[in-house]
This record gives sequence, C-alpha cells and structure tokens, in this order.
Amino acid sequence: MKTKAVRLYGKNDLRLEEFELPQMKDDEILATVISDSICMSSYKAASQGADHKRIPDDVAENPTIIGHEFCGEILEVGSKWADQFKPGQRFSIQPALNYKGSLDAPGYSFQYIGGDATNIIIPNEVMEMNCLLPYDGEAYFMGSLSEPVSCIVGTYHAMYHIPQGTYIHDMGIREGGKLAIIAGVGPMGLGAIDYAIHAPLKPGLLVVTDIDDDRLKRAASIYTVEEAAANGIKLVYLNTKDFDDPVAELMAQSGGEGFDDVMVMAPVKPLIEQGDSILTKDGCLNFFAGPSDTEFKAELNFYNVHYAFHHIVGTSGGNTDDMKESLEMMGEGKLNPSAMITHVGGLDSVVETTLNLPKIPGGKKLIYNHKKMPLTALVEFEALGKNNPFFADLDQLVKKHNGLWNIEAEKYLLENAENI
Repeated sequence: MKTKAVRLYGKNDLRLEEFELPQMKDDEILATVISDSICMSSYKAASQGADHKRIPDDVAENPTIIGHEFCGEILEVGSKWADQFKPGQRFSIQPALNYKGSLDAPGYSFQYIGGDATNIIIPNEVMEMNCLLPYDGEAYFMGSLSEPVSCIVGTYHAMYHIPQGTYIHDMGIREGGKLAIIAGVGPMGLGAIDYAIHAPLKPGLLVVTDIDDDRLKRAASIYTVEEAAANGIKLVYLNTKDFDDPVAELMAQSGGEGFDDVMVMAPVKPLIEQGDSILTKDGCLNFFAGPSDTEFKAELNFYNVHYAFHHIVGTSGGNTDDMKESLEMMGEGKLNPSAMITHVGGLDSVVETTLNLPKIPGGKKLIYNHKKMPLTALVEFEALGKNNPFFADLDQLVKKHNGLWNIEAEKYLLENAENI
C-alpha cells in the first residue's frame, strides 16, 4: 500500500513524499491516520536531526516519519493481535513506548509509523507495550489531542501532599482545596482549567491568572464561572497586571491562607517566584512549562521548604494511564480540549508549519492528513469566506460552537476539503 508522509532526513530537512509501505507482518497492524496535532517536540526533532536523542543516527539513509499526536482507524490486523484489535477500530497511540529501555518512539524513530502520514504500519512493540489505545469518541481531533491532554492529566496526578507527622505522599491536588494556575490561559492552561473543573478530584477554589484581558475573557467564555460553580468550584479569573502587588492580591483571593496547589504554566522566573510566595503550609508548586534554556533558574524560599513543608514537582509528558484517562473522559464528553486548537491544515502544510512552529502564534495546529489545505487560523475563516464558500461554511460552524473547532466542522472539512 502506498502512503504519503512527511519524513525527516536531517537537520531542518523535512520532505513530503509518496512511497510504498512494506508488506505487513503477522505481528503488525496496518492503519490509516486521519488527524495529527503538531507538537513543539516535532520542531525540536526536525531542528536537531540525528543529534536528537530519539532520532536514529542513520536518518539520512533511512528517514523517519514525524508526528506523534495522531488518531486514525485500523485497516488490517496481523494474526498475533487479531483477538485484541479489529479493522474499523479507532485508535490513538502513546508514543513513549519505553520498549526494553529504548527511547525509540513513533513520530521520531520509525520509518513506517508517524502522525504525519496517510497510512502507516504499527510495529509489534507498540502493542507489546499496550500503547495502541482504542478510542471510542466521534471526533478524530479529540483523539489527536489525547496526548497533550495526558500531559495535563499527568501533572495533576504528580501533585502531592504529606499529612503532618507522616511520610505518606497523598497524590493529586488537595480535594476541596485552593488551586492557582499562573499564566493559565494559553492552550495548555485552558486544558488545565477544563480538567480541574471536570476531574474526579476537584479544588474548592480555582484562581486563574494572566496579564492579557482579551485572553482572560476568552477563557471565561469557554470555561465559565457558572459551569465551575455547578461542579462545586469557585472560579476566579484575575489579571495580575492590574495590581501593584500581585502576590498580595492572590493571597487575598485565598482568604489570606495561601494556596494548596500552584501550577506555573510559563517558564518565567518572576512567575515561579510568585507561585512560591503564595503557597500555604504543605503547599505543592508544579512547574509545568518546559524551558528551552538548560540553565534556567528561579529562587525558592527554602525556609518554607523546611518549616512549612513546601515542595515542588515537574512533569514532562503523561504516561499510558494518563492517556487512557484522557481518551475515556473525552469519549464520555467530560473533557473538551477544543480550545487548544487555533489552526487547521492539510498534510501539504506540515513541513512549513513544523519548521516554523515557534514563529506561528496561537495554540495547537491540527492537520488532516488526507487533505490538501494551507495552515489556516480559525479566526481567518471569516475573511477568507468572503471569496470562498468552503471557508464561509467552516466559519459558520466554528462560530456556532463559540469559536471552537468541533465535530461538525471536522466532518465538513473531511467531506469537502481537497484530497491530497
């Protein structure tokens, strides 16, 4: 079977090519990929080439398919896995296989599996490690977002508290406690708000900060104060730029007691120090954002580490259980990460988008692999629609859902966009 895929040959050398897949083996699965969301990790892999820890040294001779946040359908199942998987079944993949200690991962290390391809062969090790995950939801883009959502799920599970006088780590945020999400209305921050409101373990108070009124208003229109209240949470959106002393205002919002849990969603030194300053006794600070500076540092109050039992955690990605939870909650309609998506495009836009990802504003860039379409921001649909009925219809479908990408828009795109 032929496939069209974006393959990595070396540093900044990505090529969209058509080639023949090898014959599927008895311990493999043939599948088609419908959607993939482009991750900054793919940009890092493309910019580093063989210097990247997951990219093979011989990538110039044996190019790999990029993309690791994907969702598709199974076409054919090898005999080894026929009792577990069936043709027509939708799936997502946990790319962190950890197979026999190897760093190899789909989207980085393999020639015939990756998110930016029309058809793929899923190798045996993916199934061996229980990383081929069935997905029962209707929207493919939700399956693609399960990997980034799992990062959010994982960071909540990584929080912990220690009852005084014990050495027991109670994992997760403090139930009914006070949670602050600092710089919390970017794409991943929005996902963190969604999870806080709808997860089994909920805070009693959730304060979300930023310094941009428009972004805060947008977040408040998606995850409303009323919706949070219906789930037993007092939700406050706060522009800390409006206060001479943001720490004092945040402490006032907490009733003067401080916060049990604080998540810092941007790699900014003053924000980490702000988060540290508002922790209560046995408070947990989670540094979510991954800095690119290997020497990135911030000051912490170690007096409070000793006497107030403050602690800090950080996570990089989610595990398979986190991804399963993400898929399950999305399939049940409990999570809606649509707010993460700001752009959509076809497979022909992947090379340029990946290589320029840091320069493109907004959140997640969603790719529909069987389609030909320039990467387009959702907010551009209205202007483009004045001369193009396709974008005019997409604009109406997005506006119908409060400006968010949605299943109706996805179905329309899949039925009407030009095939690649």
